[in-house]
Amino acid sequence: MTDTYEPPKTWTWDTESGGRFASINRPIAGPTHDKELPVGKHPHQLYSLATPNGVKVTVLFEELLALGIEEAEYDAWMIKIGDGDQFGSGFVDVNPNSKIPALMDVSTGKRVFESGAILLYLAEKFDRFLGGERAEMLSWLFWQMGSAPYLGGGFGHFYAYAPEKWEYPINRFAMETKRQLDVLERNLAERQFMTGDDYSIADMAIWAWYGQLTLGRLYSAGEFLDVARYANVQRWAKEIDARPAVLRGRMVNRGFGEPALQLRERHDASDFETRTEDKLNPEGAES
Repeated sequence: MTDTYEPPKTWTWDTESGGRFASINRPIAGPTHDKELPVGKHPHQLYSLATPNGVKVTVLFEELLALGIEEAEYDAWMIKIGDGDQFGSGFVDVNPNSKIPALMDVSTGKRVFESGAILLYLAEKFDRFLGGERAEMLSWLFWQMGSAPYLGGGFGHFYAYAPEKWEYPINRFAMETKRQLDVLERNLAERQFMTGDDYSIADMAIWAWYGQLTLGRLYSAGEFLDVARYANVQRWAKEIDARPAVLRGRMVNRGFGEPALQLRERHDASDFETRTEDKLNPEGAES
């Protein structure tokens, strides 16, 4: 970075300076248009997208259903953030922060937003995946919620999405991301999962970001961050990745990548066999 930037006395919004996602970021809250949200037949209505934060929740839903908990059935509706769906009035009613994921539990009339809050709400509701030691699980869950912005909004933004490559922010956030990976590496050297022997929502939350980063799925940054050196994180990430419920969770509300792994909406377990993008659009899948 050779040019010196002098901040103005009062900052003003420049839509041209936001990079790839400039159209979906703005310095104010609230809806931009009226749009009701669809509602399906199940107790839980999820409005989301298969970003890491969205994957956390769909993985938990699929893990709960894999245990035979029918009350955990859900409808998953895709929110296209590139089109501004998150600024519709219905979505803002569920999440005033206009971020995915957002959940309406129609069986209780409760709205829940923020991915960590949704994980905790569902885990407590069904008394599953809370970890063997609650305080330890909560510590790692909150660690993820506080750490991931450095990975996503920091490293990911400047490494992959910013309009130009700037050395200082890339170095700053690469350093922090690697420090966080080292935190995980040291913890997982002594434990199978984040809290010990029990797979929990802390693992789901952390895996969605750091597991997928380690597996080479985020920002094409595996070599840059030398993720192969974190052997314990690699072992843990691959073990979780092999779970059938995790694969299904990754597919829900997905509109990119391999068509066979894209299930844009999920309303029934059979949708994984009949409504993936390669089934609905076979000509497009072949081209």
